[in-house]
Amino acid sequence: MALAKLLSDDDPDTIRLVKEQLTAIGEDNPSTLQELANADDAKLSYHARDVLTQIDGCRAEDDFHLLCLLAGDSFDIEEAVWALSKVIDPSVCVLPFRDQINDWGSEFLERVACVSDNAERVQLLSEFLGEELEFRGNSVQYYCEENSHLPYILESRMGIPITLTLVYQMVGARAAMKIEGINLPGHFIARHGDVFFDPFHGGRILSRADIEQILARQDMELKDSHLQSANSRQFLLRILANLLYVYDLSDEKEKRARIKSWMQVLTGASINK
Repeated sequence: MALAKLLSDDDPDTIRLVKEQLTAIGEDNPSTLQELANADDAKLSYHARDVLTQIDGCRAEDDFHLLCLLAGDSFDIEEAVWALSKVIDPSVCVLPFRDQINDWGSEFLERVACVSDNAERVQLLSEFLGEELEFRGNSVQYYCEENSHLPYILESRMGIPITLTLVYQMVGARAAMKIEGINLPGHFIARHGDVFFDPFHGGRILSRADIEQILARQDMELKDSHLQSANSRQFLLRILANLLYVYDLSDEKEKRARIKSWMQVLTGASINK
């Protein structure tokens, strides 16, 4: 292919233009681009793989935007976060991570199958995820993109309150244990039945007094409305709000604008610039 030969050019503008044309070709004929990505020429292979990643990224963004457009209050939050992971890192293959969640769910099911007490189930899940698998809060690097990227969280065993709650929810669901997210101001927590717990701190069971203390640190009083379960829309909006704050801190304008647009679609309202 004549375009491919031009990738050996040392002029950055030439390479940029060629890659733009290869992107257009690859969208219609991905097998051609895949052949270039497997070429023996290291430079050609590198640029072709980069183009494939860009195409995957555009598709992931389109898919996620469509998900936001079609979302009501109730949708599959797990699928939404997998889709978001493809936006954050288009090169990631999520299948092995899905399999890992399924394996953990199966293992936990064996442990909890005969347990009927809510507190005991939470305790067993916390021992499994918080102690054995060592899922914990990423206190050192709290404000970073990776804390909203599910594959990174499953590999590092670290995250922020809302994404760790999601991990507990996913594993629990595969063992017929319903876990809900609680959109508490300043600190997302979880609930199973009448038991509140904190995945960010190893799944520690929380009393009402504990929750009151969390809010007191923000000069707030606990109200019953604070303890309502978060629906899927609220869950996803809070994850996106965390990412928006990260991109504000890092001054990543394009990523920030992209997140804002999705939040606007989900809320049907405008978000202040």
